[in-house]
Amino acid sequence: MKSKKLDVPIMADLFAKGQKPDYLFWVGCAGAYDDRYKKVAGAFAKILSHLKINYAVLGKEESCTGDLARRAGNEMLYQMQALQNIEVLKAYEVQRIITICPHCYNIFKNEYPDLGGNYEVISYVDFLDKAIQDGNLEFDLKRFANASITYHDPCYLGRANDIYKSPRRIIKSLNGNIVEMKRNRSNALCCGAGGGQMFKEAEHGSKEIFMERIEDALDTKANIIASSCPFCMTMITDGLKYKNREEEIQNLDIVELIAISLDI
Repeated sequence: MKSKKLDVPIMADLFAKGQKPDYLFWVGCAGAYDDRYKKVAGAFAKILSHLKINYAVLGKEESCTGDLARRAGNEMLYQMQALQNIEVLKAYEVQRIITICPHCYNIFKNEYPDLGGNYEVISYVDFLDKAIQDGNLEFDLKRFANASITYHDPCYLGRANDIYKSPRRIIKSLNGNIVEMKRNRSNALCCGAGGGQMFKEAEHGSKEIFMERIEDALDTKANIIASSCPFCMTMITDGLKYKNREEEIQNLDIVELIAISLDI
């Protein structure tokens, strides 16, 4: 993948010039702070620029959506975070939000309206799928011609919001051979990190969930595990390390597959 500096537009800078972007790209906590998911955020920003999308990010004005606080039972903290975000979005007259995290997507779409935050919320997998279907992205189909790819359904894209088809269409459009895990779509197993579980010690049991899920993936014999959630990426990567398979099997986000195929 080519490495080149990318200037990401900041919402405050555009507003100061009297400009209003079409989309707010919500980076999320993982995209901002997690070293691995920063690469995913960067790849998506490159694709937005490649498509000449009029977008901006909040930069330092972006805060956590409050999803983790609510899942962990701290409703007061969630509402404080959500109301603060709603005020910032209102100031910038935001109407359309693109997210790269299913947790951000779900809470913006399904829970913020209860507090007065009403937006058109778009998951990046749906956004990218539409761009491909519209013929706006052309790939090097040789890049993944011999790849065997399995896809892990994130809970908050799949069961929570019924987004199953678009990520699979993306993989197939890249000429990748998609092989399904035995538990997929609405029957997919959680990665084990949702509901705040990633930030607490494992509970008593014979096997952690992420180990069970990585075994599902390894059973497919795929050499690439595609994911579309920062929590899932962390758990899948950990699972590969525990199984000593990280040298031979890649865990790539959907957007990274596209960026590699576009060579950007």
